[in-house]
Amino acid sequence: MSGEASAFAVVIPTLGRPSLNRLLAALAEGANAGANAEGPRPSRIVLVDDRPPSDPTPLPVTVPPGLGEAVEVIPGLGGGPAAARNAGWRAVSEPWVAFLDDDVVPGPTWAADLARDLAAADPAVAGVQARIVVPLPDDRRPTDWERTTAGLATARWITADMAYRRAALESVGGFDERFRRAFREDADLALRVLADGWRLEVGERRTAHPVRPADDWVSVRGQAGNADDVLMTRLHGRGWWSRAGAPRGRLPRHVAVTAAGLGVVAAAAARRRWAAAGCAALWLAGTAEFAAARILPGPRTGREVRRMAATSVVIPPVAVAHWLAGMIVHRGVAPWSPFNSVISGNCGVHE
Repeated sequence: MSGEASAFAVVIPTLGRPSLNRLLAALAEGANAGANAEGPRPSRIVLVDDRPPSDPTPLPVTVPPGLGEAVEVIPGLGGGPAAARNAGWRAVSEPWVAFLDDDVVPGPTWAADLARDLAAADPAVAGVQARIVVPLPDDRRPTDWERTTAGLATARWITADMAYRRAALESVGGFDERFRRAFREDADLALRVLADGWRLEVGERRTAHPVRPADDWVSVRGQAGNADDVLMTRLHGRGWWSRAGAPRGRLPRHVAVTAAGLGVVAAAAARRRWAAAGCAALWLAGTAEFAAARILPGPRTGREVRRMAATSVVIPPVAVAHWLAGMIVHRGVAPWSPFNSVISGNCGVHE
């Protein structure tokens, strides 16, 4: 494959978090260290400013001198990471687009390793994923949030570091902008690309994904993803979990626990003491099992135990509420097929 055919641009959707500066510094260090390495360097690095349009301040970013004029900032209009990535890849013309999240840290030879990954991809390969490493503490067990982040190391086709061929993005219409959170939009794109006849592979480059700071309620906010799972099922059918290599999650148990909790309220209102007591026992058992499943693998500090106990009470009904909202919002979504892509393109096997 020629250097021109494997030329690539980098697209980074961002809200201007401090981790963006760390990412750009890593890219600059790698570019300087590998100045004499074979293979192309990024033609452009596009930062998609996905803050709300009402924010008039410049994107808070420090561009290292080593990146020179390669960095460009374009507006993302606050539409979420899927829309931001679409804006980014459509703003460049390179045959490959490497998507990075703004909280990853590419390795020192990342650009050269990516160039080798792309050069090794035959014409039927639509995308090449990096090997993600999540650093965890070695002096204690990881917290629930750290274990959640660690799952990225084995997740398929995540856009934390994923390079896609432009032709493949065009053939399926890019990212589905109905996914407004950083959740499932990458799995959806991968399933559409695979259904369109392309292949996806894992490359040799490595990228670190540090655990970002989070408050006590991050796991509760994360339940919004249950609505995105409804959209995935509408688009790809009930078998999408196994095809995407995604864990099924605990939604069925959350539904049971929430139903038991509602049963307590209903039985108490009807003055049915024994029924209320039975539902309360089921609710307590389900909640305790959920809390234990999160506490036992962790560090079991007082703060972590309190956090898990509190959020284990709140998560089931919040998860069910988001799932029901998704059922309503996405009730009219038709299954995806290569013939209803946003951008018309090639279908079937690519040669």
